[in-house]
Amino acid sequence: MEDMPAAADGRDWPVHLDHCFARILLDNACGRAWREVIQAPAWRNAPAPILARAVRLGEAVLNDRADLHALNRKSLALRGKLKSPAG
Repeated sequence: MEDMPAAADGRDWPVHLDHCFARILLDNACGRAWREVIQAPAWRNAPAPILARAVRLGEAVLNDRADLHALNRKSLALRGKLKSPAG
């Protein structure tokens, strides 16, 4: 995740801060809000398989094989924070 904030410059990504990338990748790796699965801090307490999934997702985003916008929407939905479209 260290490379992601630097890579965000010049890309149309919804986030630019390291903790935001961590939220998105860890939530998607866990299938729910990561704090429901992992005691903070995640970098110390996350099980290796979850970290491996998060790293693979991050690498896929960096290599344009995964959509960070979609992963962010899923993370927000998992947390009940997805804004509904204006109607």
